[in-house]
Amino acid sequence: MTTAALLLAASVVTSMITASLGAGGGVLLLALMALWLPPAVIIPVHGLIQLGSNGGRVALTWHHVDWRVIAAFAPGVVVGVLLGSLVLVSLPPPVLQLSIALFVIYLCWGPSLPKLALGPAGTFLASLLTSFLSLFVGATGPLVAAFIKQIHSDRFRTIATFAAAMTLQHAPKAIVFGLAGFLLTEWLAFILAMVAFGFIGTWLGLHLLKQISNARFHQLFNLLLTLLALRLLWQGGSALLQ
Repeated sequence: MTTAALLLAASVVTSMITASLGAGGGVLLLALMALWLPPAVIIPVHGLIQLGSNGGRVALTWHHVDWRVIAAFAPGVVVGVLLGSLVLVSLPPPVLQLSIALFVIYLCWGPSLPKLALGPAGTFLASLLTSFLSLFVGATGPLVAAFIKQIHSDRFRTIATFAAAMTLQHAPKAIVFGLAGFLLTEWLAFILAMVAFGFIGTWLGLHLLKQISNARFHQLFNLLLTLLALRLLWQGGSALLQ
């Protein structure tokens, strides 16, 4: 099997994981891409694939999206990405990874956030922060997922709203990385193929989601997000100790 075939298969599986369990597929795909793709293109290519993958998930679940949350999330994306593009500097990844991991664990297992934090103002700030960080690390998805989980108890509402939020967050990356000199045309065929195979995985994952209760979904969701957070803690801690 060629590298391309392996990554296309991975796109199906990881999209299925995210569509059925809520998160995890994007981080797993990023880790697999890091094994074979040149380091300079991993985050731009991954961001564009995730844009297509999340867009496909929204297309299949648009009637479940909480558009009030998205209306508050969208301005934060614009402000966060603009601020990030102005300071495209080398921030210490270990510190960012540890911070994100601790926030994810708190949002999964700590006390529920106050209603004010889950309202439009809190959603805007969460969007601004995660959008800013998304330009420097490819691991903000679990943090956004953990925040959306605090707002909704319905599994389809959570999946759909998270997909819409991540579609918005990945969209400006295409512009930012294009302006930074990333040559999209060289990777366009690969990106489109990954998105197409990811759509198949999303369709399969949503059918699996129908077989899971809301309570079971949130148990698995918390467990998966915690495992992703522990991975970030290990990565960040190992880097700091080197």
